[in-house]
Amino acid sequence: MKMKKYIAISMPEAMKKVKSELGEDAVIVSSKVIYSKGFLGMLKKKQFEVVAGVNQQSRVDTRPDLEMHAINKEVELQQKKQFEEQFLISKQNDDIQKQLDELKQLMRAANKPKASTMPKIIQPIYTLLKEQELNDQLITDICDELFAIIQDKPTVTADELLMASQEALFRKLSKLPMGGLNFGRKFVNVLGPTGVGKTTTIAKIAARAVLEKKKKVAFITTDTYRIGAIEQLKTYANLLHAPVEVVYTPSDYKRAIEQFAGHDLILIDTAGRNYKEARFITDLEKLIDIKSNAQNYLVLSLTAKENDMATIIEQFEGFDIDQLIFTKLDETNTIGSMVNLMVKYNKGLAYYTDGQEVPENIEEGSVSKLVELIYQGAEK
Repeated sequence: MKMKKYIAISMPEAMKKVKSELGEDAVIVSSKVIYSKGFLGMLKKKQFEVVAGVNQQSRVDTRPDLEMHAINKEVELQQKKQFEEQFLISKQNDDIQKQLDELKQLMRAANKPKASTMPKIIQPIYTLLKEQELNDQLITDICDELFAIIQDKPTVTADELLMASQEALFRKLSKLPMGGLNFGRKFVNVLGPTGVGKTTTIAKIAARAVLEKKKKVAFITTDTYRIGAIEQLKTYANLLHAPVEVVYTPSDYKRAIEQFAGHDLILIDTAGRNYKEARFITDLEKLIDIKSNAQNYLVLSLTAKENDMATIIEQFEGFDIDQLIFTKLDETNTIGSMVNLMVKYNKGLAYYTDGQEVPENIEEGSVSKLVELIYQGAEK
């Protein structure tokens, strides 16, 4: 009898090789699952080893039906065994992944900076950043730099470390675009959820453009849902001698744009809605042009929860938001959420507001001012 060994990635593949070389009269002598070692002996590759033979003297009629039946039976058994092994491996992988996830959570918890484990000279800085609600990763990055400084210069003073921590945060934020209107684009879409103060913020921006830059400004509003919103904007517009158009449909929007062709700046006050719901985003996309020569600002309130603000930023992802505007700084004692969101979503700061007075109570975003706000009171 002619004998030969075959190795394949599956039992059917092995049987295919047997039939191809030895013919339909081949007989399976033995079969088993083998594993070959992989990288560093850790990863193992599963294969099937089959030894088959054929009678060279009489291949015409050795009850092929019975032999094929035996082969098919063997294939069925091997496939069943393979399925059971794969199911077991899958379950083991799920268990391993679950354990890894739990381990990662434990490691993250263990790696969180704690004031009690830090050198005493760093503890006030850590406490300050924690009170401002900077996220743990930012605090860790800053404190790591301070640890390195202490190792290189054991005689470093508390004031020097405070300045070093400010410089570390400054570098983090300096990569982001800061500052308000550059007047390079004619249209300014001011977006955001209800209650954040969009209309008042628009009035402040417009007043700055008119009074300081001598720009010819016009307003468009799509906020036809909120009672008094249109009248509020018209009041500000009258003070600035600027026209206002109310937009209900895309054709209204197009007509307003054509009407204001001779103006330097067109500020668009969009409706405040619950933009955690995607359908309102879709409605807004249908109504206004967010792409053509436009700056897109997303307005958020610092009195809102950071997770809720993050959800809104993600909902507006398709709008190509240029920068963020944060309002109601005067109504909170912490601004860490502002910095956290800017870093997380790589968005710069156009303006922040700290009161209702127009055109006062608005500041253009700058890295130095943000660092100053985070560290205010540090030297008291």
